[in-house]
Amino acid sequence: MIVKTTEDIKGLKEIGKICGSIRDELVQATKPGITTKELDDIAKKLFEQAGAQSAPKSEYDFPGYTCISVNEEVAHGIPGDRVIQEGDIVNIDVSGSKNGYFADTGISFVIGKGEAMLQKICDVAKEAFEAGVKHAFPGSRTNALGKAVEDTAQKHGLTVIKNLTGHGIGRTIHEEPEHILNFYSDWEDEELKEGMVIAFEPFISTYEEEVYLCEDDGWTLLTEESLVAQYEHTLIITKDGPIITTL
Repeated sequence: MIVKTTEDIKGLKEIGKICGSIRDELVQATKPGITTKELDDIAKKLFEQAGAQSAPKSEYDFPGYTCISVNEEVAHGIPGDRVIQEGDIVNIDVSGSKNGYFADTGISFVIGKGEAMLQKICDVAKEAFEAGVKHAFPGSRTNALGKAVEDTAQKHGLTVIKNLTGHGIGRTIHEEPEHILNFYSDWEDEELKEGMVIAFEPFISTYEEEVYLCEDDGWTLLTEESLVAQYEHTLIITKDGPIITTL
């Protein structure tokens, strides 16, 4: 989507604020003993109170209002009876729509006291996001964001997930540019334009560079032995710097 009116900006900020608020509420509620389904029930209530719709459920008939992934689950985890434990790494991914505008945001975090490496990958995911955002301006190329993410991971002795990417967003949940890679590629070099709306989401991994689909449920993306952290926001590209709608 290319923002063209003040109404566009207003609509994108509204749904961005809703999704960011739901994300933060779920993070605060994520304590040892709670199930991922109980967290998703909170999200359902908050979407309804805001007059907004869950994008995974409304667009893809996903079996949940949010994606909640734990430990080996990297993304698209289905809310269910899994009980959150002390030391887990949890990812909360919230995307939604209101009045025809969409936003997408996610964060990984450690429950209580966990392995030092878990907190490290969460911190590096945020650092990689912040490094990439410095290249989020009109005239920049999408592979500049990817290079910033990859360079940040390598600086810390980590790697990136290469088959999960950011994407365009705005009037639907997935738009052009189709991919915003988390590594440098000379063929993935679409120019960022004034008013373009993107979801930028670095995935930082302890070792592996790809996830695979869980055949049992057809949704959850997993790793074999690595742990992964994500940090995602929705951005409007402007000459004065990106507007982050989901803070």
